[in-house]
This record gives sequence, C-alpha cells and structure tokens, in this order.
Amino acid sequence: MKILLKGVLFLLLFLPITSIAQSTVKGTVVDATGQMPIPGVNVLVEGTTNGTTTDFDGNYTLTGVGDGATISFSYLGFRTQTIPFTGQSNIDVTLTEDAAELDAVVVVGYGTTTKKDLTGSVSLVGEKDFNKGNNVTAENLLNGRVAGLTINTGGSPGAGSEIRIRGGASLNASNNPLIVIDGLPINNVASGGRSVLSSINPADIESFSVLKDASAAAIYGNRGANGVIIITTKKGKQGLKVNFDSQASVARLTDKIDIFNANEYRSLINERFPNQTGFLGNANTDWQDAIYQDAFSSQHNLSVSGNLAGNLPARLSIGRADQEGLRKTSSFERTTTSLSLNPRFFDGSLKIDFNANLSWERNRFAPGVEGNAFQFNPTQPIYDPTSRYGGFYEYRDENGIVLGNVPRNPVAQLMQTQDIASVRRYYGNFKVDYKLPFYEPLRAVVNLGIDNSESDRFFEIDRNSALGTNAQEGEELGNRSDTDFKSSNRLLDAYLVHTKAFGDFNTEITAGYSYQIFENENFTTGNVRDPNAAPPELTLDPDVVLLAYFARGNFNYKQKYFLSASIRRDGTSRFGEDERFGYFPAISGAWQLSDEDFLKESNTVSLLKLRAGYGITGQQDIGSAYDYLARYGLGNAISQYQFGDQYYTIGQPFYRNAGIKWEEITEYNLGLDYGFLNGKLSGSLDFFRKESDDLLSQAPVPDGVNFSNQGFQNIGKFTTQGIEFVVDYNLASNEDFNWNVNYNVTYIDREIDRLAFGQDILVQGIAGGTGNTIQVQRQGFAPNSFFVYRQLYDTAGQPIEGAYVDVNGDGILNDDDKYIAGNGRADVTMGFQSSMNYKNWDFSFNMRASFGNDIYNNVNSGNAQYGNVFRTVLNNVPTQVLESDFVNTPDVILSDYYLEDADFLRMDNITLGYTFDEDKMGKGTLRLWTGVQNVFVITDYSGLDPEITNNGVDNTIFPRGRTFLFGLNYGF
Repeated sequence: MKILLKGVLFLLLFLPITSIAQSTVKGTVVDATGQMPIPGVNVLVEGTTNGTTTDFDGNYTLTGVGDGATISFSYLGFRTQTIPFTGQSNIDVTLTEDAAELDAVVVVGYGTTTKKDLTGSVSLVGEKDFNKGNNVTAENLLNGRVAGLTINTGGSPGAGSEIRIRGGASLNASNNPLIVIDGLPINNVASGGRSVLSSINPADIESFSVLKDASAAAIYGNRGANGVIIITTKKGKQGLKVNFDSQASVARLTDKIDIFNANEYRSLINERFPNQTGFLGNANTDWQDAIYQDAFSSQHNLSVSGNLAGNLPARLSIGRADQEGLRKTSSFERTTTSLSLNPRFFDGSLKIDFNANLSWERNRFAPGVEGNAFQFNPTQPIYDPTSRYGGFYEYRDENGIVLGNVPRNPVAQLMQTQDIASVRRYYGNFKVDYKLPFYEPLRAVVNLGIDNSESDRFFEIDRNSALGTNAQEGEELGNRSDTDFKSSNRLLDAYLVHTKAFGDFNTEITAGYSYQIFENENFTTGNVRDPNAAPPELTLDPDVVLLAYFARGNFNYKQKYFLSASIRRDGTSRFGEDERFGYFPAISGAWQLSDEDFLKESNTVSLLKLRAGYGITGQQDIGSAYDYLARYGLGNAISQYQFGDQYYTIGQPFYRNAGIKWEEITEYNLGLDYGFLNGKLSGSLDFFRKESDDLLSQAPVPDGVNFSNQGFQNIGKFTTQGIEFVVDYNLASNEDFNWNVNYNVTYIDREIDRLAFGQDILVQGIAGGTGNTIQVQRQGFAPNSFFVYRQLYDTAGQPIEGAYVDVNGDGILNDDDKYIAGNGRADVTMGFQSSMNYKNWDFSFNMRASFGNDIYNNVNSGNAQYGNVFRTVLNNVPTQVLESDFVNTPDVILSDYYLEDADFLRMDNITLGYTFDEDKMGKGTLRLWTGVQNVFVITDYSGLDPEITNNGVDNTIFPRGRTFLFGLNYGF
C-alpha cells in the first residue's frame, strides 16, 4: 500500500498545466432525456490529439481550436455529435442515447475496444440479452447465448457449473476458463462455497465478454488456455437512479428413477424370490418422494446510483438470495453488498475506479442419498418406534444393532446429518489510470486487486444415527468435524498505454507487468468422536505465484484494415527453474470489406468483415504445485516400521517429475462478421483449430522408476477443431412491436493425436464393481471415449447375458475385445432465443439443444440385475431389469447395452411481463412478470436428465426441478 501511495503521489506531480491558445471554446454537455449533465464526454478536435473531457457538471474547456476545425463529442452509450468550429466561444451540446453504440463496446484484456475494431473471436453479452428467470449464479445469465460456450449447471441450490469454451484444451489439467471480474482474475477454489461464482450477485453484472480464441486470450498467457470470461459490473452514472428487483419461485420435481413401487415389488418377490417373502413389510413407501420436497426460493436486490456531492459517480447495491433444494435439508443463502466509485480528476486526465464486493454465504449440503432411495425396500416404513436410531427404520440384527453392507434409510441420513458451511468473501480492485500531462498520448495504469475468502464448515452425524462411527459395533458416537479454510488471491498489474494517430493510421501500444499470488490454508479437526481418529491437522498449501511481462499493439488504417499483435512472457512456481517461463505470442488481423468503395454504398450489405488470428496460450493449472521438487512426508498409522516391540513412523518420498513443463495450446481462427439490410440480419461464422501439445495428464509410471505408480506428466497431443455460426434477426421493429430472434450452433471434433509410447490410459471409474473403468484415452479417438464390449443378442432381439463379440477372434474375452463406442461430449450444441415486445408487454423464451454424445447409464448397469434384489436384505432395483432379464452385474456392467443416446432439446425458460410506465406510475416504471424455468426436455434418454457432467457417466444426480416464478422490477 505504501508503494501504491508513493506511486500515486509521483503521478500527481505531473498535473496538467494550462496552455495558452489562440482560440478557446467552452460549453456544457447534457443528455436529451433528462437534460442532466454528462461527465467524462470526450471532446476532440478531429484529426488531431487535441482534446479534453467534461467535468462532473458536464462542463468542458477546449483550447487550441483553429477556424474550420471540426469538434466531436462522444460518450459511451450516446450518438457521437460533430460540430464545425467557426469562432464560437460557447458550444452547448445535447447527446441522445444510442443502445447500439453501447453494445459495440467490448472489454478485453487490459483495455477496451469496439466490435468494429475486434480482430479476434470475442462475444459480448449485455444486460438486455441476459437470460431471464431464477438465475442465482452469474454464469446462467449467458447459458445458450454464445456459440462455443457450454454451461452445465447442477440441480442443487446455488449449484456450480461446468463451463467450457470450445470444449476445453486439456486432458487432466484444468479445462475451466479464466474468470476476470473488473480486471481481477479470480481463483477456481471454492471450498465451503457452491462455486467460485456463487458469491457474485447476478444483478450487479452489466456485461460479459467471452474471449474464445488464442489471439484474443493470449494476452492472459498462462491463464487463457481455456478461454476467458470477463465480467464487468455496473457503475454509477449521471443522475440519481434507484432500482428494486424482487422475485419468488417454487421448484417441483419433474421425474424419478423408474423402480418398482411397493405392490409391484411384492409381486416381483413372490414370483422370483419366494423364499425371501419373509423380508417383505406392510408399508407402501415411495422413498424417492420421501427425500424430495417442493423448493421455495426468493431474491431481492436494491441498487442506488448517481453522483455523490454532485461530482463522484457511485453505485451501491444490496442483494439477498434464499434458495431451497429439491433434496430435503439442502439450502443456499447469500447476502451481497457492492460499492463502486469512479471519480475523474483534472478534466479526465486522472481516472480512478474502486470496486468493493462483500458476500456472505450459508450453505447446507444434503448428502447424496438417491442411491439408497431407489435401493431401499419399498415395503418398509420410514419410521420405526422400536428403533434405537432416532426412530427411523434401519436394517438391524437380533440385538437391535444396525447391519453392515446394507442400504441406509435415506430420510434418516438427511435428517440426521448436518453439513453447514459459512463463507465470507471480499473481493475488488483499485485502478488508477493517469494521462501524463507532459505527453498526452501516454497513459499509466496501475490495478491492484484482492480476493479473500474464509469458510467455516461444520459436519455432524447424530449420535443415534446408523451411519455413526462404530455403529455396527453398537456404539453411539455419531461423527463430528470442523474445517476452516482460508484463501487469498492478490494481484498487481502495472502497464503503459500509448495511443496516437498518424493521419489515417491509428496506433495503441500497451506494455506492462503482472504479479499474482495465491495462498491457501486449511485446518481440520478430523472426527472428534472417533477415539482412533488422527489428530487435528493444519495444511498450508505451497504458494502459487504467477508473474508476467506483456506487450500488445493494436493498429488500424482508415478504420478498414486492422492488425493486433501481443507477446507475453509467463512464469509459474509450479515448474522447476529450467521450465518455469514460457513465451506466448499472438497475432490477428481484420479487413472491413463493407467500408470499401465497392460495398460502401450497398443497400443490402451493411457489415462484412473478415478476421484471421493465430496464438499460443499456456496451461499450468494442475493440482500438484511442487511435483518438480524432491519431497518427503511422514507416514500414517498404517505405514510404520517395527524395531523389536516398537513401531516407528517412517519418512517416505513423494512422486517427482523434475522435467514437468508448460502445456501449450496453439490456435488458428478464421472468422467472418456479416450484416444485411442495415443490420436487421447479422451474425458471424468462425472456423477454429486448437492443437494442445505436451499435455499435462495423470498417467501411469513404470514400476521402479518413481515413488508412485502415477503422476502428472507431459504425455502427448490432441486437436480440437470446429465451426461456430451465429445469426441474429430483427423480425419486426416499430413503435408498438419489436421481435428479435437469435440462433447459434457449434460443431466440435476432438481427437487425441499422440500419447506417451502410444499407450492407452484407462479412466473414469464406475459404480457396481471394484476397479472397473468405462472410458479410455486412445490415440486417434476423442478424449474420454467409452470403452466397452459389443453386446450380442438372440434372434428375438433380447440381449444375451455375458455374451459379447470376440473382436480379435482368439476365443478369449479380454480388454482386446473392447471397442470405442462414442463419448460423453456433444458434437453439436445449439442455442435459440426469442424476445418480443408489444407496447408494454414483453415475452421471451430460450431453448438449447445438444447432439452427438452418449451417456453410460450407470444407474441401470450397476443395479438393474436380479442378483441385486437380495443381498443380506431385500433391495429394490430399476424396472429396466424387466427388459434385459439380466442377473449378475459383473457379467454385464461393461456392455455397450447401457450406452444411450444423449441428444436433447430443452426449453430453459419462458417469461411474460408487463411494464407500467411513468404515465401510469407518476414516477418511475414498474414491471411485473411471471415465468417458468426448465419448461420441458425432449430426449430418448431413459434416465432422469440427459444433461450431466462426469464425462457422460450417470450415477445419480441432484435433479433439476421445474420452477415457477413471479417477480417485479421498480426503478426511478
């Protein structure tokens, strides 16, 4: 902080000095709507660098203006005005709003640009284009809105999401995009919280910029390998504005796993297991209904923005979200406060941006009990007054002690478990942008950021729970532990920006330095009720330090020919000295064809721009921070050495890879932006290819050459290529009726080109056996491809249990007879949005579709066999067993019979609203709206939901409910 203060004081030494000019013009700039002064308007003599900005009262003074000059007045969100200078001493200007111009501004790494100037593949989603509905977390505002971006959000309250840009770029290293909030890259650590974005109030977000290709993301170097999502929050503006939003909703379960109900189950046991009828009860219990509930939620947001004391743009917001989960006892609560201060000094030469955000989360995590719910005997009751386990029915022996290796009462598990985490997070940045008075084309920018979080997690299982410690030995200990987690992310960016025009040739050069450090600390008590538990443990993760030097140049000639080039030298503490630094260059260009003479006067073509880009980004985000070092640790109670009668804890070496290095992703992008009929029809087309080399992946290690049988290594290469197409069409646009539709589609193909020694890597464990895997990494195929046996069928079309194709004809069934049968990642994804307004009514809906991927139904493969009906006690099974007639799980679990088509079409939401304008309200506007979220899903998949993570393996999920919403928005 002392260094920052000294730096600011040093900059203030160079205060602007008033110069003497022959002609001076003064005036005031106001907006057309409320005649309010607009601070920060750029006032410029065209063709020169002579300019100024308006102060907080909208006043300006421009010196050195010659007769015949043209003065332009421009401001974000308003139409630019130009006025000839003929000696006037005073020029007052009224600017009118221009929403299209506002949308054209795009935030990129270390600066901003406009859509017209873009050379890379970047998508902007502004507030008016956000998804409607019950969007508790920020990422769901743009789900389905951007080609190449997929967002898969779980069903739990405040759930996190799997976010992928163009399919990701790695096998085992992180595939998560970099998230940047107001210039602060945040960490992907969310201990205690639902996700890294769950603490952000979506109501505070103004726009998203999605940097998809390497030419756009390479300025972030090691952090941009998987693309970048830049979040810009709302700031204070001229004039007092107050907004209040409130909504309430209820979510209901839409589907359940198909299992036998109580009467069907009795018939099944009587028919196929007549010797086990004594295990049947007299109850009729739907265990899935018993663990779920209607989930009520609410969100409330209040914001106030304006000028404090007339000269300090500011915005203050407070938000509250409460969300219940469909699974009983689960809940999410969040309270947020954000403050934005954006003063400008010395006629706009000194710009200060201060953003501070505080959030408090309280999460109650409900254990995943779906497996017990569909397995538990439906003829047994939920409660049993004779039970010593809190009055809940459990399977017990003749002494009343709970049995081992049997399903547990899922309702008891929910009610007797408390898993509560409280998270306090504060994050923000302080940015100083100063135009040097002795050389106005040069700006100095310093950005300081911080993101700190603390979480306290309390876990307890009741003493009288069947899941407690040593419960099978008759002890009533339960389980209790406390975990405290602290994380810190600190950032320093310092860079210079030089902007100058040489006639029709415009330049912007940026060069700077970035330093970021991540610190994590974790304390856990362990199970304090277990007499044999390990002692409390404090873990200090090794600091991860990232530093970089970067430079970028943006050039254009006549606003028709654009060139951008950047270079970044990155360093990471995750690698050894010889491999610590990497260089990541990028170059891209664009040609504005529609401004050429042969198209400039066209009444049909309003925009035609050709883009091409190339760049290299780096990947270092792996869980093992110090694999390059020789490290040793103490063993535990089961790794001791005996000398005589004494046992001694041993020291043991850890896995080491001294040569581990950067994973590099090289990307090529060719794009076309188009617009017809004065922008009525517009969109883009992009072709891309990514080559990921020196892949960072967990891979097996040959025996005897290291201290582990696997670890992170640079093992190979894989390629991702695809096409993105976007079309936006204004079907109608007049005073009473407006209708806009938007469609995007993405095709992606991924293939592993090379693995170490050409060796397969078996991955993705599954339930239903010990040590089984269902996927493989193999050269020539997509990552995480399903690796299964080809099922044989009889003449009636029925599958033959344990009978598979002998692929190599050697008469032996083994891994050599397995084949690649698709993968869990979609080849094609689509998004469609429709928004229409008729007078004061508005109606919108969003749809998404996914094609070309498969799901391995592990719920059926691990349970839908008659051999699972009786194991110590009676168990329920999926009704799918009636179709297959399978008996033994081990004989069928690796069959392609359980691979299913995962194609789907989902309507995410429908919203209908009505706005009471100022004519009806007297002051301000009021919008009332209602809607439905997760309206329907069309799919052939037999499970709960075809949209899952886990690389396409479905082993029960937290279901998504159908949500009915009502809300209001009031502002003045």
